[in-house]
Amino acid sequence: MDMSRRTVIASATAAGLAATAVGGTAHASGGRKPVKELFGKLADGTKVYRWSLENGGTRMKVLSYGGVVQSLEIPDRRGRYANVSLGFDNIEDYVARSPHFGALIGRYGNRIAKGRFTLDGKEYQLSVNDGENSLHGGALGFDYRVWDVEPFTEGSDTGLVLHYTSVDGEMGYPGTLKAKVTYTLTRRGDWRIDYEATTDKATVVNLTSHVYWNLAGEGSGTIEDHELSIAASRFTPTDAGLIPTGELARVSGTPFDFRRAKPIGRDIRDAHPQLVTAKGFDHNWVLDKGITDRPEHIATLRENASGRTLRIATDQPGLQFYSGNFLDGTLTGTDGSLYRQGDALCLETQHFPDSPNHPSFPSTVLRPGETYRTSTVHSFDA
Repeated sequence: MDMSRRTVIASATAAGLAATAVGGTAHASGGRKPVKELFGKLADGTKVYRWSLENGGTRMKVLSYGGVVQSLEIPDRRGRYANVSLGFDNIEDYVARSPHFGALIGRYGNRIAKGRFTLDGKEYQLSVNDGENSLHGGALGFDYRVWDVEPFTEGSDTGLVLHYTSVDGEMGYPGTLKAKVTYTLTRRGDWRIDYEATTDKATVVNLTSHVYWNLAGEGSGTIEDHELSIAASRFTPTDAGLIPTGELARVSGTPFDFRRAKPIGRDIRDAHPQLVTAKGFDHNWVLDKGITDRPEHIATLRENASGRTLRIATDQPGLQFYSGNFLDGTLTGTDGSLYRQGDALCLETQHFPDSPNHPSFPSTVLRPGETYRTSTVHSFDA
């Protein structure tokens, strides 16, 4: 099966395999039932709820607004908990100021050049919200939408099933897209995300999660001493608008080589033209494994002082590593601290940016009768 089809027509067993993709095993006892509370209201009176989940030593709070992970708490090597995900303590900031903190991203994660693409001979103009480009689905992407949320406990797992229907023409995208995203906390504390979508008209789709990580704890300062490894020998260089040029460049001999774990701050101030353009790291890594039928380990992030470690497995072909370059000290987080440049990083599993305009990139096209399925697993240790 070719690469463009393997993500869209994924194995029906992918979700079940994800729990063991990074070495975890299933257990028989049940998870704790998620707890729901009112978080706030939108300007039109729509209620936004917060769901609290806990399993396997991982604690998570999720909003119905944007599927936002408002907090994610994990213990350090001494058992002390910290929230390792940036966010706000009120709905107003999420609506007015959020740089996609903790959100579900769609219809299309990352950038599309000039907000345009051609599909089946027809050009579509999307919402433009990042200079002349479309970013993360446009001005009112999935992270600005209120999702329907259903809690569940099943065997040793607990979690949430989120639903959102994006109507034909929303943000310029063709087709009515029905999206379903499942957040699962397993007994061993893994956070698994299973994405699904169907459409009634040919469209493009690239769903991801936009958690900002700081394993020392949100508001604790820079992530430059975090050690990161990425199983990728190539990355996609960008132009001045952070749109891929189409080249698949080798990481060898450049600051983009994370094949062996190294501190993020080691090379971030290198004068490499790509770092100058992005003001740090904000690029897509071409994962060596390519598209796979089940999640495979592709990245590890470690904070040595606490011992907290995040391991990511995915079936996707790309990983966007963003080093928090545009955090500027104007946002106040959940613990009352200001978020400054480099205070967090994002690791977004994905298809490549601007893939609708690069025929050589793995395709993001979804057609009627097909089901988009993809899974990502986050595992935590200390």
